[in-house]
Amino acid sequence: MRTKKFTLTALGFSILLLPVLAGDMGAGQGNSQTAANLRIASEGELDPGAVGGKGLAIFSKKIVLCEWQGRDVINNGVIMIRDGKIEAVGKRGELLPPPGYALMDVGDQWITPGLVEMHCHIAGRFGLNDMVYLANPGIRASADVFAGNPQLDKALGGGVTTVLYIPGSGTNVGGQGVLLRTGFSTYEAAIIKNPGSLKLAQAGNPERWLIRPGRTFMNWNTRLTFKKGVAYAQEWEAYERDGGVMPRKDPQWEVFRNLRKRDIHISTHTQIYQVVLMTITLVHDELGLPFFIDHGTFDSYRVAEEAEKRGIFACLGPRNIDVPSASFRRFGGSNPERLQGVAAGYQERGFTRIGFNTDSPVIPQEELQLQASMAVRYGFDESQMGTLRGLTIVPAMAGGIGDQVGSLEVGKFADILITTGDITDPRHSVELVLQQGQVVYDAVNQKRRW
Repeated sequence: MRTKKFTLTALGFSILLLPVLAGDMGAGQGNSQTAANLRIASEGELDPGAVGGKGLAIFSKKIVLCEWQGRDVINNGVIMIRDGKIEAVGKRGELLPPPGYALMDVGDQWITPGLVEMHCHIAGRFGLNDMVYLANPGIRASADVFAGNPQLDKALGGGVTTVLYIPGSGTNVGGQGVLLRTGFSTYEAAIIKNPGSLKLAQAGNPERWLIRPGRTFMNWNTRLTFKKGVAYAQEWEAYERDGGVMPRKDPQWEVFRNLRKRDIHISTHTQIYQVVLMTITLVHDELGLPFFIDHGTFDSYRVAEEAEKRGIFACLGPRNIDVPSASFRRFGGSNPERLQGVAAGYQERGFTRIGFNTDSPVIPQEELQLQASMAVRYGFDESQMGTLRGLTIVPAMAGGIGDQVGSLEVGKFADILITTGDITDPRHSVELVLQQGQVVYDAVNQKRRW
């Protein structure tokens, strides 16, 4: 993990944190600590809340839970963290920290889940060539990971704590993505899941590959590749169920065993109505494999009802509008009568699983929250906290890790932001970031990154 640079200290956090007095905890607690006596940790010591450290209770006027189809916020609440995970969340005065816990009060600042990005291209050293073949299911982006990447440091300053690092979109099957934490400088600490996805690109970029394939050929080749992978996985399933001769392992197809078990999902670069509809009918209906819509731009919102029926998730962006112009009409066939917000278009048709992405570095990774802000600017209804959910629990569930991150619920990793308010409003900022309960970014003690 990172060299110890940040901790819960009076020097850094007395500006952010108001002391919690023993009288606030209720009778018999007797364990009060203030920011003033949370001293600088020496080498080898652990932050309260981190794995192996003592417990940490953080109090706030507003805790944003981002539960999926559940609670939005707790006002005047407390969140308790132990061994890197969320131990309890509740109302201040009703939920009392156990003796020995470190206590913090962030006052009017908000506590929110860390942001989750399902389309990141900046977590490595750009050392992979994923364009040798039109389908490369065996390539692993994990081989190229650069933990401690300065670009991810900046993303952390924007509140992004989880990314899916994926191969490019120049071929139909670019390879396997890897799910990473942004706050740690070693691969072992950063890794969440490997493989973390299989990257599929349905039209848009792959037409530029070597022989300039058309959509008919690409659909045929993708179907053939996936059928081979599914057959390989089924052969292993039969062996594990019935015994017999062990099949020969082939790294090219191993990822399909993960997909068949639904351990991971397919992240699918797909946009334009016809292409997204083909993705749904091919990947979901015909092959029965889990996937989420990645990009989903231009007029793809026209397929929203079909995607909603099937419980499919979508991480939209980075283009947030469908424009009535001749060039877009020629490219995608769309001809909206107005400047149409893409997320709003999905929402207006009853689609509920809306997330956002940057396609970094197309949009800087630290600007993830602005993708949600732009959706609101172009008609997205924010009355049910769809923007914050679209930055947290929705992409986490799309990527198959909604049981680990994306909301402030008991048992999930303590990937937490302390912010000056709603960070989908550009006037607010991230002040403190904890990952697995450990402080990994402190805007007061460090130079502000975003």
